[in-house]
Amino acid sequence: MDRHEGPPRGKFIAGLATAVLIGTTVAGYGIARYDEHPPWGRDIAYEGGYLQAVRIRKADIDGERTRALLTGECAAMERWGMGGDRAVHDPAAWVRGCLDGAAGHPSRNQGFVR
Repeated sequence: MDRHEGPPRGKFIAGLATAVLIGTTVAGYGIARYDEHPPWGRDIAYEGGYLQAVRIRKADIDGERTRALLTGECAAMERWGMGGDRAVHDPAAWVRGCLDGAAGHPSRNQGFVR
C-alpha cells in the first residue's frame, strides 16, 4: 500500500496563507463598508418603527394617540430615544416605518418583491 502524503509542505503553506489573506481582505472590506451597521440595518430600523406604531395603534381606543403619531409624534419619539437600538441603524427609516404603521399601511418589507 502506498501512503499518500498530500501536497508538498511548501504548497500547503502557500495555499493556507493565500486563503487567510483572502479571508482577512473580505472581512476588512465588510468592516470598512458597513462599520458598525449591518447591511440590512435600514430594514431593521423600518420594521422597528412599524411595529412600535402598530402596537400603539392597536392599543389606542379613541384614536387620539394615532393622530398624534401621524402629526409628528413619530419623529419626536425617535428624537427622545424611544426607537431603541433599532432606530440607531437608520433614524429616518424608523420614522417612515412608524408613519406607515400609524396610518395602517402594510409594511413595505412584506412579500417576495420589494
